[in-house]
Amino acid sequence: MTTFADTTFTPPELIRNFCIIAHIDHGKSTLADRMLQLTGVVEARAMRAQYLDRMDIERERGITIKAQNVRLPWQVNGQDHVLHMIDTPGHVDFTYEVSRALEACEGAVLLVDAAQGIEAQTLANLYLAMENDLTIIPVLNKIDLPAADPDKYAKEIAHIVGCEPDDVLRVSAKTGLGVEALLDEVVKLVPPPVGAADSPARAMIFDSVYDTYRGVVTYIRVVDGKITPRERIKMMSTGATHEILEVGIVSPEPKPSQGLGVGEVGYLITGVKDVRQSKVGDTVTSERKGATEPLAGYREPRPMVYSGLYPVDGSDYPELREALDKLQLNDAALTYEPETSAALGFGFRCGFLGLLHLEITRDRLEREYGLDLISTAPNVVYRVVMEDGTEHVVTNPSDWPEGKRAEVYEPVTKCTIIAPSDYIGAIMELCQGKRGQLGGMDYLSEDRVELRYTMPLGEIIFDFFDSLKSRTRGYASLDYEEAGEQDAELVKVDILLQGETVDAFSAIVHKDYAYAYGTRMATRLRELIPRQQFEVPIQAAIGARVIARETIRAIRKDVLAKCYGGDITRKRKLLEKQKEGKKRMKMVGRVEVPQEAFVAALSTDEPKGKK
Repeated sequence: MTTFADTTFTPPELIRNFCIIAHIDHGKSTLADRMLQLTGVVEARAMRAQYLDRMDIERERGITIKAQNVRLPWQVNGQDHVLHMIDTPGHVDFTYEVSRALEACEGAVLLVDAAQGIEAQTLANLYLAMENDLTIIPVLNKIDLPAADPDKYAKEIAHIVGCEPDDVLRVSAKTGLGVEALLDEVVKLVPPPVGAADSPARAMIFDSVYDTYRGVVTYIRVVDGKITPRERIKMMSTGATHEILEVGIVSPEPKPSQGLGVGEVGYLITGVKDVRQSKVGDTVTSERKGATEPLAGYREPRPMVYSGLYPVDGSDYPELREALDKLQLNDAALTYEPETSAALGFGFRCGFLGLLHLEITRDRLEREYGLDLISTAPNVVYRVVMEDGTEHVVTNPSDWPEGKRAEVYEPVTKCTIIAPSDYIGAIMELCQGKRGQLGGMDYLSEDRVELRYTMPLGEIIFDFFDSLKSRTRGYASLDYEEAGEQDAELVKVDILLQGETVDAFSAIVHKDYAYAYGTRMATRLRELIPRQQFEVPIQAAIGARVIARETIRAIRKDVLAKCYGGDITRKRKLLEKQKEGKKRMKMVGRVEVPQEAFVAALSTDEPKGKK
């Protein structure tokens, strides 16, 4: 086995940088495992499935969340080459991880399941790769499955990529069939990196993670010059300077080296404890005689979905703040700011890229930091223009401005849905019910169709994906990207318990769906809140107008139990006395809402905008 950790620099013409683009469960991590085994960088006894997926949550769910890079030695015709492979996530919520990986590569392996065909999210990542002028190597995986139909899907991929069906490679990542040929093809087709070895050093940061013992570990791709240990470097966007303590390669465990040259991918450690000082997309250069022009960076990931995270036990608030601080170091797309709720106490308003991102973040906070959390119903960012011309940005229903509103703008997205043509009617019905507008429709093959819709983001983030899957028996796939904003008739629905607004249950919905949301929430709370000693009205209201009402009946104590026979006036006197007590109780009593009721009422099992 050849290791390159000891050599000083590898000539750029022997380097190939590539990433793997694939949908969830199309065999991306399995293919990476086979490559690690074939190139000999992982010994057989140390091998485990999904080797590059480091988090327990990735292994359990079978998804990749963080892009991982690894250096592989490979020989073609007796010549040693160095392959840098980046294993990227497949889910739409982690597209920002993919876009960063694409900047560090010259080629991409498009991996498609031979039993399912290309999916919408893979298509979106493929277009990203094409925009970056990457060399695409189309590959069909799982050809050993009985349900595989490689000829049919090879035609479909050839139609999209613009190649011949025979050019599509066929492999089985599970058995290792065709993986060697794929690596040879990578060496043959992917162009070597281009850069000036004698120019001032320029390297792009494409990822950074936090290590408890060593501080920030920054992953870089060197474009020009070289990066060596013990030299002082400068971050071009922040101007911060540091001394490099260690430079190395990842193969697949970190190995220190004497430096990184043009086209090489590796890591550097400066001992800094604050990840914000090594921003993803920044350019690293030498402090003395450094470069003057930074490399084109990435656009900052913008949160699409907001949700409040509150600790069940209020005393855990400092622990939650510390946990979010640490998690943000490993996840550049997570944003948060403190907020308070009258019902839930102190917590944080967090911004996420999508529902899966929210779910994974909450899961990691509970698992890795031992917290017990309540998350409020997710909502998107609205822009409200008042009649006097003032503007408000609303990320939380409690920020909804009072007074006369001239216009309300909501974010819209461009959705791409790929599904068998039998389900076109069901998909169109669902999208129109969610205020979608059809933008176009294309047949990828005789029985697979691509539909393009413009839809409000607020309609997608609840249960749209689940409804789409159930209507198409799991065959449809969805991808969406932001597409500006539109004017919409939106209202804020408040839930009142005994006349008092409970801010945690408020929501911003379209006028047509307000009644359905109010009725469902009132009915749900009636079942969840325990009965009190007095009658409790639950109301849903838009401003001062009540649109739905349910009542929790009082628990009535039997005051006549001690009366056996006797005069009716005696009984009436006792009942009147009870009635007076109930009236007084109703005035001073506050409704106790148990924690379980919040958790159950805020869970998004049911759609918000169901008609």
